[in-house]
Amino acid sequence: MPEVIFTGPAGRLEGRFQPAKRKNGPIAIILHPHPAFGGTMNNQVIYQLFYMFSKRGFAVLRFNFRGVGRSQGEFDHGAGELSDAAAALDWIQSVHPDARGCWVAGFSFGAWIGMQLLMRRPEVEGFISIAPPANLHDFTFLAPCPSSGLIVHGDSDRVVPQKDVQALVDKLKTQKGIKIDQQIVPGANHFFENHVDELLDICANYVDMRQAMIDAA
Repeated sequence: MPEVIFTGPAGRLEGRFQPAKRKNGPIAIILHPHPAFGGTMNNQVIYQLFYMFSKRGFAVLRFNFRGVGRSQGEFDHGAGELSDAAAALDWIQSVHPDARGCWVAGFSFGAWIGMQLLMRRPEVEGFISIAPPANLHDFTFLAPCPSSGLIVHGDSDRVVPQKDVQALVDKLKTQKGIKIDQQIVPGANHFFENHVDELLDICANYVDMRQAMIDAA
């Protein structure tokens, strides 16, 4: 798992990168939770998502947003972090220019950033949003949501109440041309404590299903 340093808008960004075994393997970037509350690329969910994508033949990158770990810069309340995510996508695309697909996965704050990235980058064909903070951040930019994806949340989440995530899902499901899959993990809190394995199974099954559809097309 090579350590990488690439250039972001506010200086160097620190990441971990696993190349794809095939030249045209798909790519994925993984976005971590809120930096002000201890979120880093070494978060257990982020770490496990990284390996889940890698096992499925993706070139995959996880990285620290500005001001986290050895990444330069300072926390920028989302605007700068979105630019960091765009720079990360640029970097992985430069390494894998022949990639046959592009995914973004994010957890909590990272889910908010990831869904904004969808709006900027039409090449993103799939997303996974885990516990998107629909009560804390504005998601009205998803008008319309350009890609199909998976939204997962726990029914015991006290940081982001289920009703707020449900309202976001219901809104997205009215849009034509995309399909939003929703999974609710019974008993899981915002951090999926004691439910990470269950969460990863849901995400893995979703990626397998989407990749099978692509292969069959």
